[in-house]
Amino acid sequence: MNKILTGLACLMLSGSVFAQTRIKDIADVDGARPNQLTGFGLVVGLDGTGSRSPFTQQVAVDMLQRMNVSTTIFIQQPSDNVIRSTSISAVMVTATLGPYHRKGQKIDVTVSALDDARSLAGGVLIMTPLKGADKEVYAVAQGPLSVGGFAVAGQSAGLQKNQLNVGRIANGAIVEKEALGEVLNRGKIRFLLKEADFTTAKRVAKVINDRFPDCALAQDAGAVVVSIPRDKLEAPAAFLGELSLLEVNPDTPAKVVINERTGTIVSGENVVITPAAVAHGNLFIARAEFPLVSQPGAFAGGATAIVPRTAVGATEERTRLNPIPKAATVGDVARALNSLGVTPRDLIAIFQALKEAGALNAELVFI
Repeated sequence: MNKILTGLACLMLSGSVFAQTRIKDIADVDGARPNQLTGFGLVVGLDGTGSRSPFTQQVAVDMLQRMNVSTTIFIQQPSDNVIRSTSISAVMVTATLGPYHRKGQKIDVTVSALDDARSLAGGVLIMTPLKGADKEVYAVAQGPLSVGGFAVAGQSAGLQKNQLNVGRIANGAIVEKEALGEVLNRGKIRFLLKEADFTTAKRVAKVINDRFPDCALAQDAGAVVVSIPRDKLEAPAAFLGELSLLEVNPDTPAKVVINERTGTIVSGENVVITPAAVAHGNLFIARAEFPLVSQPGAFAGGATAIVPRTAVGATEERTRLNPIPKAATVGDVARALNSLGVTPRDLIAIFQALKEAGALNAELVFI
């Protein structure tokens, strides 16, 4: 454990001090946003793993009636001309339409069961319109599903891997309407930082101005406005691509991210611990049961009984007050805490206590 923490700290130190990141990796272009699409459809061809609900049967009836096929569901009219299929499933279809997708291009779709179907494996999605938030149809999806899992069941036991009620169709939807992004606004482009920070915004503006003088201005902690030079107005896409490849050293706030469920701790490079003293000990409690069987003698008239016997012991680990000097880097933090010989879950408690004592100059983030 200690070696892992120390090695991770060294790795972070070696690559973070002079780390250069492309602008395109830390910022988005204002106006170039994707759009969420949704649709309601029907999956057919399931091998008896579909839904048995009247709702799904009615969906199938409505679809057939639109195809001029007259039929009803079983609960309405128990005759031969009814739907009683377990090979269908009502589903929700979702997709993401990018800002530069053109009409006729294909996009991936995700299909999720809406009813009590047991599996969508082997199913085929029937033509489903996909609409945006404005209720306009932007794409149409259809095709066979790919489900990343399987299920095997017998009379008394079964085995299942992964989720079977969600499938995906690669290139399963054809774009019918474009939702192109508008990145130019009166000859200006605005970069939106994924992690808002005044220092990073200032550095991004400086890097751009070094390449194209007097073009960029840090509007605030989350945005940098760039004016396109006159000689670049005829090819703004090429200019934007050139800006995206410029490298900058982003600044990040001091954070310690903690996952209490798994005991994972990730510390940023700017975390600083001021001088403090830490004592950490554990109380170990052990309990054991030694039941005894009491057997009465012959002709005694008693009954056999189990007499409980419990042994309980408690041991408190002896610890001492451990001084932690000021730590200015991730490596110093790792070495200081490794000297205590504690587990990751103990480190979580120590970080919380250091924060409360004002000795940890970083934000604790719990996920």
